[in-house]
Parts: sequence; structure tokens; C-alpha cells
Amino acid sequence: MTDQEFKRNTAYKLRVGEIFLGKPIFDQERFNFLELGDKKIVRVNIIGNVVDKYESEGEKEYIFMTLDDGSGQIKIKSFGEDSRKFKKFQQGQTVVVIGTLRNWNNETYIQPEIIKEMDPRYLLVRKLEIEKTKKETTPEIQKSDIKALKDKILDKIKDSEEKGGAETEQIILEFREASPEIINQEIHNLLEEGIIFEPRPGKLRYLG
Repeated sequence: MTDQEFKRNTAYKLRVGEIFLGKPIFDQERFNFLELGDKKIVRVNIIGNVVDKYESEGEKEYIFMTLDDGSGQIKIKSFGEDSRKFKKFQQGQTVVVIGTLRNWNNETYIQPEIIKEMDPRYLLVRKLEIEKTKKETTPEIQKSDIKALKDKILDKIKDSEEKGGAETEQIILEFREASPEIINQEIHNLLEEGIIFEPRPGKLRYLG
């Protein structure tokens, strides 16, 4: 896929946490797109706070920034002459980033096309905007269906004990009848109830 083809893709408005729920899809070793539900995501539109910045001072020009929107953190990486236009952005600023998703060495990051400073209040505006869109597009799930889903998730975790636990990502991929948000909420409920525990991020085990 050429750079021109990348730029024709929709820049999806997402929160950082949603990006890490997606599954990176590769064409051989080259990152192709991020699979999130029924979407194939190449470009994103993210609002967050710049919490870290590193700028090269040698012959190889690059700028790395870390963006945090309250749901997670993601790296913004710009290389060569392109990085010069992003020098003015500093730690502590709230920005909107429109760019292409990349994945290298098991790390998903954003290669920016546009970075623009925003009023910090837009962080909340974006969060509410995304939540409203989800409510409009996600079908209502009955309480009995949620209870059944919770039981299925617990059974999956129990059955994975011999393998050292279940991966959150595997559970999301297996139970496609529910959205990643609902599955994560039920996993959160099981953790709060003390039925399961998380020995490391993304790994779930049954407490018994």
C-alpha cells in the first residue's frame, strides 16, 4: 500500500485505549492496518496531552512524543525533515494528532501528518463525542445476555488455567457477539469481585 493510498483512508476519531484493543494486521512483515471490530483502521484522529518529548540533536532528525488522553498512552514518531514542523510542540500541551498508524517491533505508534494545539477542554469533548457515537451504534444488550457473557468469560479463564491464564485480547476476539467495551467492563467487574486477578497487564487468571 502506497503513502498516497494511506492518505485516502478515513482518520478515525478514537481514544488511545481503543487502539490497543485492536489487532495489528500484517502483509508479511509490513504493517497493513489495525482491525477493531468491523473497522480496518489506517489513520487516526486523537486528542491528548503531550506528557513526554524527545528530540534528536545529531544527523538523524526525529521527534518522539508521548500522548496521554486518560485512557492510555501512545508514541508519536516523526522522522527526517517532516519532524521539523513539530518542534514547537512541548510537554504539557493538549494537541490533536491526525496521522498514520505504524507498528514496529511489536509497538503501535502514530506517524503524524498534522499536530495542532487545542484547548484542554476538548479532551472531555472528544471523550463524550465517542461515548455518544458508541451508544448510537451499539445495540442494546439485555441483562440476561450480559450475565451469560460474563459466565462465558469466566469459563474461558477457568479453562485456561493449565496454560497459565487467558489473554484479554483472545477473549475479545472469541466473543465477537459483544463489543470490546462491554467485554472489558465485565472483566473489570470480575476483577473487582475478586473472582479473577491480573498477574500482568492483559493476562487473566481464576482465583478459585
